[in-house]
Amino acid sequence: MDEDQAIAHVQDRLIERYPDVGPDVVRDAVQDIHHHFDGPVRNYVPILVEREAASRLDELSARSEDEQPAT
Repeated sequence: MDEDQAIAHVQDRLIERYPDVGPDVVRDAVQDIHHHFDGPVRNYVPILVEREAASRLDELSARSEDEQPAT
């Protein structure tokens, strides 16, 4: 699997994991973080991108839960 395919799988997993933040937000987070890893060593980029994106999305998800009205 090449890097682009691996990043697409990362996006798919994170879209499923963070349905409350929306797929466009997940894609933006993954792409933004992916660009931070531009450089000659590429082997672990998808893993690093997934970890960073999940961390960012955890924060967004927690915020959206805090903003929902109590029932």
